[in-house]
Amino acid sequence: MIPFLDLKAQYASIKSEIDTAVLGVLASAQYILGDEVAHLEEEFAAYCDVRHAVAVNTGTSALHLALLAAGVGPGDEVVTVPFTFVATVSAICYTGALPVFVDVEPVTLTMDPAKLEAAITPRTKAIIPVHLYGQMADMDAITAIAARHGIPVIEDACQAHGAEYKGHRAGSMGISGCFSFYPGKNLGACGEGGIAVTNDDAHAKTMRMLRDWGQERRYHHVMKGFNYRMDGIQGAILRVKLRHLDAWTAARRAHAAHYSSLLAGLDTIKTPVEVADRRHVYHIYAVRCRDRDGLHRALEAEGIQSGLHYPIPVHLQKAHGDLGYRPGDFPVSEAAARTVLSLPIYPEMTAKQVEQVVAAVEQDAYVG
Repeated sequence: MIPFLDLKAQYASIKSEIDTAVLGVLASAQYILGDEVAHLEEEFAAYCDVRHAVAVNTGTSALHLALLAAGVGPGDEVVTVPFTFVATVSAICYTGALPVFVDVEPVTLTMDPAKLEAAITPRTKAIIPVHLYGQMADMDAITAIAARHGIPVIEDACQAHGAEYKGHRAGSMGISGCFSFYPGKNLGACGEGGIAVTNDDAHAKTMRMLRDWGQERRYHHVMKGFNYRMDGIQGAILRVKLRHLDAWTAARRAHAAHYSSLLAGLDTIKTPVEVADRRHVYHIYAVRCRDRDGLHRALEAEGIQSGLHYPIPVHLQKAHGDLGYRPGDFPVSEAAARTVLSLPIYPEMTAKQVEQVVAAVEQDAYVG
């Protein structure tokens, strides 16, 4: 069997480092926030080339706090895309604001700047482009439109640790950037975790207070906050993994290049495109296939795990039916939802495993 990802193999490769880090936290008894989390914040901020990082319990919490720090609240609108994990939209809803969707580009499946301006109204308080699958959205175009309207941009970089746009790291181009450390992410915790990064001193201060019950200092609550704190064990584990992230990214990119080379002649499969001036970190290696579901089942029957990211766009999810969107409103997102299949990709894969996956795809890819 070839798994979709192999977290056991990752742990085995750095077991002594992880074990030492965890035991250090147990010895220090700094279980919530503490020195390890503070050091992670410093190191991840440097990695993203920003001044501040605020560690929290999930990527969703990071998005929520970034929106609140930007002043988003009830009655406001936030523009984002429907082809994303539902957490992007849930974070908007947590603030009481209304999610407003624009479709994605057909090549990158990230926010289409050509459709953005039409979605902006006097109530628009923020724009959230999603750096889907590990490739950044067209940030120059998006930030230019946002600047004309005086609207902050919050980057959903939950799948894009280390991705770049014209030399700028993911998370560094908006007022803030938000990352998830869910275990399967390129930089994943051994549990839940997330972080928000920013160059804005006031936003960083606000997010730090909001994550810890709105405290300015202990028992001095200056705003209504949340229990969104990162625990010390996750901070220590993530510090270890951050030291390996560049090597892991290089391995992912090598596997992606191998996939794309081997699949280039298969006309039933469309491989992902790394746009010029962008550095794709391949959290997901997503191909397009007309009979996606047939290929998914066939690979599973051969012991090869694949994923569906994402089979139902958010505007058609039952939970968000109250937004009033209908099938056909965002045709590019809907077409992607029908055709995208995620092939196995993780740093510990071997070239032989990539070749085995490709052989199975060549045998089972359906024209549909």
